[in-house]
Amino acid sequence: MSEVVGKPSPRHSETSSTYVRPTHEVDIGPQHPNKWSSIREYIREPAAEFFGTMILVIFGCGGNCQVVLSSNTAVSASPKGEFLSLNFGWAIGVSLGVLVAGAVSGGHINPAVTLALATFRNFSWRKVPYYILAQLLGALCGGGIVYANYYHAINAYEGGSNIRTISGTGGLFGTYAADYMTAVSAFFSEFLASAMLIIAILAATDKRNAPASVWLVSAAVFMVILGIGLALGMETGFAINPARDLGPRIMTAMVGYGRGVFTFRNQYWLWCPILGPILGMQIGGLVYDLLLYTGSESIVNKSIRAQRHMHSSGTASGANAV
Repeated sequence: MSEVVGKPSPRHSETSSTYVRPTHEVDIGPQHPNKWSSIREYIREPAAEFFGTMILVIFGCGGNCQVVLSSNTAVSASPKGEFLSLNFGWAIGVSLGVLVAGAVSGGHINPAVTLALATFRNFSWRKVPYYILAQLLGALCGGGIVYANYYHAINAYEGGSNIRTISGTGGLFGTYAADYMTAVSAFFSEFLASAMLIIAILAATDKRNAPASVWLVSAAVFMVILGIGLALGMETGFAINPARDLGPRIMTAMVGYGRGVFTFRNQYWLWCPILGPILGMQIGGLVYDLLLYTGSESIVNKSIRAQRHMHSSGTASGANAV
């Protein structure tokens, strides 16, 4: 947001720790030239998270649909992609989502990222609920847009407009572990991939590595999402984002895929694509900060500094007493 002449007002950019720090723009006009601009000031951050997450899902789930549906000759005469295509779709979606939202909200577009930054980078806990709500709604809408776009192709693939199966096309929107995966192995796969993602994000935004711009972080996220998909994506579909999975999953329940989207493997939707990424990013962030990060934003370094300060104060008090 801009700093302009006139009465100052709180700015979202005052929050020091976001995925990509919002930029300061030079604005030579009035602070609020019309009524809508004053209203927009209050909704820009959640709107950015909404649209960023929606873009992520449109490209990601859209890529899933094109590759899988085109494998059926009733949909396409020849396949339009392969597993690598899916990975590129998700990498492009996340990268563009960060690019769109980064300068406004920080471009979290992932509840697990928001929680990790609140824990380790002083991101305001007050903002966490509406960031997560915006991300979830954006993913829900993104899933709905993709479903509407591929509605007739899904009908042809499934065999009719009244047929919707999880094994057929449900996995194009939500994530479901492979049959051979145990509960522990499925959770660990999501946990590991999410830990790798947050470590890459923290490294890309670490000022001691290089000044982080929206473009730089967007490129870094593209590479890490592509890498995760290529190396760790086969077994669970690499959700690594609770909103990306839950939003489209809710959409599938609404359009006829049934309760199975939630009852699959004893509430798989909760303990794997939601808790796996959240816990993975918490541990990944802790490892990065314990071993590599020296910035003052981290709770790890704040605790160390506080202990040192208390120790030095106690030593000084003892010396004065003597």
